[in-house]
Amino acid sequence: MPLTEASQLAQKETFEIIVNDSVHLIGRQGGIIIDQNPKPDSKVKENRKVYVTTTKYLADQIKVSSLPSLYGRDFERKSKELGFMDINSEVRDYIYDPGEPNHILEVYYEGQKIISSEGRNNEVEIEKGGTLQFVLSKRYGGEMGIPDLVCMDLESAQFLIESLKLNVGQIVSSGEVADANSAYVVGQNPTYNPEGLIKIGDEITLTISQNKPVNCN
Repeated sequence: MPLTEASQLAQKETFEIIVNDSVHLIGRQGGIIIDQNPKPDSKVKENRKVYVTTTKYLADQIKVSSLPSLYGRDFERKSKELGFMDINSEVRDYIYDPGEPNHILEVYYEGQKIISSEGRNNEVEIEKGGTLQFVLSKRYGGEMGIPDLVCMDLESAQFLIESLKLNVGQIVSSGEVADANSAYVVGQNPTYNPEGLIKIGDEITLTISQNKPVNCN
């Protein structure tokens, strides 16, 4: 029952309502009685005081300083911890990071960045029931320089491509190649360019020959 309505009813019955405590309940309007002492249907004397607990009009605030460590941590695990604090979590974006995927890189509240590699804004207050937005890491999508593979033997070129988190695409033979393991790379697509970039996860097509190019060191 709303506190105002209960107070009017109590006056008619010679009781006095005393608010003993108030708590915030997500999704509940303020000023609603959620507990009372004496309990309903108790036998009491006239002019008795009835102590009640009501819902708060304003949500409790949690400072960023009270949050668990979030930057660089696994999103799923931390979102569960925040749930115990009545704070919701949602993914805002993903960006490339060389570390493990789905780890927290940035945290936003109501459009404001509050946690990142630069630190955390500990004075910001988060409303219970509010939502934090997260930017998470992903393994692919970043860019890097195109490696120079011409003149390398095929096995070494493949190893370098994979170690750079790129993929070996089609392997095309130039002339007769009796033994691919001892063949040399004579061409690649995309071609090497000191200023060129390739996305992590993209493919490089190789052209191989049994003979080493004459212009190789």
